[in-house]
Amino acid sequence: MRPESLMMSHGYKPSLSEGAIKCPIFQTSTFVFNKAEEGKRFFEVAYGIKEKEKGEELGLIYSRLNNPDLEILENRLCLWDEADDCAVFESGMSAISTAMLEFLAPGDLLLFSRPVYGGTDHFINHFLKKMQIHSIGFLAGETKEQIINRINESGLADKLAMIHIETPANPTNALIDIEMCAEIKNHFSTESKPVVLSVDNTYMGPIWQHPLKHGADLVLYSATKYIGGHSDVIAGACLGSFALIGRIKGLRTFLGNMCGPWTGWLLMRSLETLKVRMDQQATNAIEVANFLKNHPKVERVYYLGHIPESGTDVEKEIYARQCTTGGAMISFDVIGGEKEAFTFLNNLKLIKLAVSLGSTESLAEHPATMTHVDVAAEFKAALNITDKLVRLSVGVEYHGDIISDISQALDLM
Repeated sequence: MRPESLMMSHGYKPSLSEGAIKCPIFQTSTFVFNKAEEGKRFFEVAYGIKEKEKGEELGLIYSRLNNPDLEILENRLCLWDEADDCAVFESGMSAISTAMLEFLAPGDLLLFSRPVYGGTDHFINHFLKKMQIHSIGFLAGETKEQIINRINESGLADKLAMIHIETPANPTNALIDIEMCAEIKNHFSTESKPVVLSVDNTYMGPIWQHPLKHGADLVLYSATKYIGGHSDVIAGACLGSFALIGRIKGLRTFLGNMCGPWTGWLLMRSLETLKVRMDQQATNAIEVANFLKNHPKVERVYYLGHIPESGTDVEKEIYARQCTTGGAMISFDVIGGEKEAFTFLNNLKLIKLAVSLGSTESLAEHPATMTHVDVAAEFKAALNITDKLVRLSVGVEYHGDIISDISQALDLM
């Protein structure tokens, strides 16, 4: 069966919950063992003292370690990306930071794409820097040879431990070639120090792009966005192989940043409508992007769906290989600067002026002064994060109403 069908029931046995058709909220901190020997076995497996036997299920111990809502949610998320395992967190940033903390140590080198989400940028350039972890950023369009040369010239090639990319990039939809990054990973990996490639796939969600199929080791999500989809839950997820997610879950246990049962239940509810929501958002985005492209007060539109007709040859090739649709994120430059952008944002009526994305309602924000305010000034211009840039997350409303709202706000600039 297809994932959208399995979202209703996969991993859940009604007979274990009094026949309830939906998984209940297991609002409990701890679980009762039938016997002391059972508790011993559960802890041995949970802490890696002994290996889990074939077909054996990890027993329930304590909700910081495992919980039915968490486990069923993780099983269902694996279906979209065809991953072995999944770890769910209390936020997208906790998923990203936990993954980086697990695979990076003082003295190591992190290669990352630019731009990335503002919180990720801050974590890399401030927190990891305090831990003596080095980083090198690169831009979309740079070749494999250019990136490899820069790593070699840094004198830290033997310290490369992780590559983290965000594609499409927030907020400009810049495309990074996942397979090229996998080749860079393989170039520098050794038996004693394998390099891990992680991809933040938040902009495309689990439907429109599948990084694991293109050589990524980990795929990361802010589950707050399309997966949650209703602006009522904060969560994150990391997916990959049993071995890598096992390490991440081990660190998650001791950081204590797994999501709780209520969050898990809300995300399971949202997964049931994920595909129909995202399909509608992608359909709406085509209409909105085409309207913006032809508007006299719009200087430039950053939308993946326009790449097949107006992108570079490299962009066209990456888009055709990696993406199944243009997505529902659109950024655009208004003619003018911050004053004009703010006038537009302040006059929206249907579309809400708020950060976040991927929800049922359409949202608009100003990246340069909001989500990406902390990005170093010398990089903002190179990344096209300027005062005239507006980011739009297209929702599920009637596309004509979204366009009408954008039109009247642009007219007031």
